[in-house]
Amino acid sequence: MALDRDGVMLPRLRPAEVVRRGVTFGLLGVVPLMVATLSISGHSDREEFLAVVGAIAGLFGLGLVVVGAGFWWASAGDIRRLRDWRTLTTQAASVTIVGPAFLRSGLCLIVLGAAALGLYQLVDTAPYDSWLHG
Repeated sequence: MALDRDGVMLPRLRPAEVVRRGVTFGLLGVVPLMVATLSISGHSDREEFLAVVGAIAGLFGLGLVVVGAGFWWASAGDIRRLRDWRTLTTQAASVTIVGPAFLRSGLCLIVLGAAALGLYQLVDTAPYDSWLHG
């Protein structure tokens, strides 16, 4: 990879890359969510777990996306990767790294929250004698 005069990796991060990785990480997080859901016995406990995970992940994710987008906007195009941390020269320059990190984490949580709410709907409508009903 090429470096600019400050030692920052080029090309700089783009919003599409950050969104793609955030969504991918969120989709990968659905697998442990499924395993945790299926390990809970009791229909109402399973539903409660999914509802709480969906609501909390969605709200925290939305907050992180809003803050991350604000930091992205405040950095005025100087967006850096987390591995470019050593290139920061001032304390205020950390916004250039925190913005994409918050945005990616927020998108991951939003996808995980949406998956939890989708699983909640599946568990809620499962017939009484099915394995999903538990």
